Amino acid sequence: MDSNLVNEQEIRELIEKRARTLLTLAGYLGDCPTPREILTRPLVGDLLSHSWQLEELLDTYDAGKSCNWCNLRSVTAAIKLFSDVGYELLHILHRVPTYHLMPVDRDFVAATNEALEFTSLVLARAAQELLNQASELGLKIPPRPTDWEGFPECLPTGRLAHSCEARQVDTVAGTVALLATAFLNLASECEDVRAMSRAHPQDALRNSAALSEERLRSLEFQFHNLQSQYDTHVSGTQAERQDMDLPVLRGHASVVFHLLRTATLFAHYFERHVNRPRCSAARFKRHLVEPEALLLVLMNYAITFMDLYTSRAVSLCQEMLKRYAEVGRIEAPIPKYRGFHVRPSTLISKLVLHYGSKVQMLLGDEVYDAGSSLDLFRANEKINAQKRRWLAAEIVRLELVPDHCNPDDATSIVRSVVLALAEKSKLVLYEQPLELPERICTGEGTLLEKVTSETGRLLAMGKIDIGVDMTAQFVGDKRVLGDIQLLAEHGYGEDNYGNNIPLPKQLTYLRR
Repeated sequence: MDSNLVNEQEIRELIEKRARTLLTLAGYLGDCPTPREILTRPLVGDLLSHSWQLEELLDTYDAGKSCNWCNLRSVTAAIKLFSDVGYELLHILHRVPTYHLMPVDRDFVAATNEALEFTSLVLARAAQELLNQASELGLKIPPRPTDWEGFPECLPTGRLAHSCEARQVDTVAGTVALLATAFLNLASECEDVRAMSRAHPQDALRNSAALSEERLRSLEFQFHNLQSQYDTHVSGTQAERQDMDLPVLRGHASVVFHLLRTATLFAHYFERHVNRPRCSAARFKRHLVEPEALLLVLMNYAITFMDLYTSRAVSLCQEMLKRYAEVGRIEAPIPKYRGFHVRPSTLISKLVLHYGSKVQMLLGDEVYDAGSSLDLFRANEKINAQKRRWLAAEIVRLELVPDHCNPDDATSIVRSVVLALAEKSKLVLYEQPLELPERICTGEGTLLEKVTSETGRLLAMGKIDIGVDMTAQFVGDKRVLGDIQLLAEHGYGEDNYGNNIPLPKQLTYLRR
């Protein structure tokens, strides 16, 4: 016999004592035919507290690994988790009027009440199963007190007077920029999760890492940090009173945080208690919570409204940034590899659209919309024309085409010109060995003109590129220009040969 085993009778007496209040609450909840009507924060708060204490005691003695006790441990965990969910949902319902939420195309309050109805039924079912488990284990079920009054939550309307003096901040613009930019970055960070609101519920959680507990908990933590950042630096300041969009932004950050927390709890229960093998001795053969119903409330409520309110707040943040935009100008190098081809053009336009600001690129006497990848791509006509002019000048300056030569040697002359320029680091070869078209240097003109034309054609075909330093100017919001400058410093996401390279942490939203 293992000397480390605890005496079953001793542990039964200890658990019975610790579970007394939780069993009383379970009796109260299990007896109610309409559990949603009695679900209040005082009730779920007590359920959460006492189930937490019982679960901790059961875990101390490895109850989850004992056939005698694992069912009690499982149902206690369910009561704890869904009490936590219930508290979050009730918190949302009570706080919705103060969140200043912008309208969305679904009824959020009605959906929250539906999620609460689902949660209350799970809790009632878990409460009854807890009583069944306790009875089978020989635990005494305490009678309900005769003076039981339930758990009402009667709250007077209104709020306390805002009589504290407003704190000073450096600038309203700086405060808005800090929070709006942080929210936009988080909105990009959670694009994979938001996209799941448009997926089929039965496929989403099983086939996507986006809805894993780990992923959701990480986002929950980040939105909580954003809410805390607001409360630390903005709440109660003059900036908050001067710009009424700030409390709206705070409300959206808060509701997204609470929805993510609810989603995390649902995902945890699915992964830990639904989507894993159960003990062979389990008395309760069916799932305490039906997997399909759990997935539906996760997807149709928590993820869907998280996406809707994030989208509304993104538009709000972009408008706020435009309002406080400080226009600046920077000069940035043109991408080394083929100019503004698909990758750099896409990254720049995605960056500009991320902030919702207007940014222009100036190249010579031409103006391009930096928010349009197609418009940036159009700039290559001007870039390549300048490269061809430079190429012709270099061929002449370096006297690479001899005055007297056999026209039949045109192909070898073109090759020697290209190799000579590459040797002097004037151009880059993207094809080695360099293969030339069968028919080159045809048509009218001098041999110099023909060679210059052919090297220009190799440039257009992407076989070579000119290693000349060229710059463009960007004009717009300084915050956006700062990210463009950072992108340029990191090669617009590619090396001189067009290979993908990592972007700095501040620009990771561009890779999503």
